[in-house]
Amino acid sequence: MNLVTLHDVGVAYDGYQALRHVDLEIGEHDFLGVIGPNGGGKTTLVKAILGAVPHTGRIEFAPELFRGKERLIGYMPQIADFDRAFPISILEVVLSGLQGRRGFRSRYTREDRAKALRLLEQTGIVAAADHPIGEVSGGQMQRALLCRAVIADPRLLILDEPANFVDNRFENELYRTLRVLNERMAIVMVSHDIGTISSVVKEIVCVNRRVHRHHSNLLTEEQLRNYDCPIQLVSHGHVPHTVLEHHPGDCCADHD
Repeated sequence: MNLVTLHDVGVAYDGYQALRHVDLEIGEHDFLGVIGPNGGGKTTLVKAILGAVPHTGRIEFAPELFRGKERLIGYMPQIADFDRAFPISILEVVLSGLQGRRGFRSRYTREDRAKALRLLEQTGIVAAADHPIGEVSGGQMQRALLCRAVIADPRLLILDEPANFVDNRFENELYRTLRVLNERMAIVMVSHDIGTISSVVKEIVCVNRRVHRHHSNLLTEEQLRNYDCPIQLVSHGHVPHTVLEHHPGDCCADHD
C-alpha cells in the first residue's frame, strides 16, 4: 500500500524550477534515502510532501495516513531551520510534536509528559529535559527533534539530515533506532552521505530537479550519471566515501 503518491509534481521559486515532473510513491514499509547535490531539490521535495511549499501536479495521501483530521507524518527538520532563540525547554520541544493531536491550546496530560521523558531517556538526554533549547548542544537539540518527530506515533517519518551535529556513537544509535522504527512506519531520510546511509536504507532516491528512484540501497557511478545525479562514489577498502562533483549551473541555485 502506498501512503503518499506524487504525480507530475513541480515546485518553482521566483521563476526557478526547483523540482519538475516528479513521480514518486512512498509505501508503508519503505525506508528511502534521498540524496543529491546541494541545490538539487532534496529539501524542496520534503517540503512539498509536508505541504509547506506550493506545487503543481498532485500529491495523494492514503486514508491510513490520517487519524481523524490529524495527518500521521512525523518530521525532523534540519537543525538550522529551528529557532534556537525561542524560549522553550527540551521537554516542551518534544511535547510540541503532539500539537496535531492535542491542538495548540490544549494542555498536555501526565501520560504525554511521561512518554516524552521516556523518549528523552532512550536518546540519552533526559537530564536536559528542563534546559532551554538555546543552552543545549547541537547534538542534544538534534536528539530532541527526533523525539518530537516520533512522539505522536506517525505512519510516515521524514528526516532532513538527521545525523548533523551528532557524534559517531549517537549516529550509530540513531540508525539502529530507525531500523526498529521502520518496522511500524515508513521512513524518508535526506542525507548528503550516501556511503553511510546505503547500509541503513532499503532504497535510494536521487534528486536533481527531477527524481529517480533506484530499487536498491547501492548505486554505481554509472547509474548516478544515468540518473543525472552528480555524485561520485569513492571506495577505500570496505569504507565507502562520497564526493560531490561540479554540476550544471541550472542546478546550483541556493534553494534545496
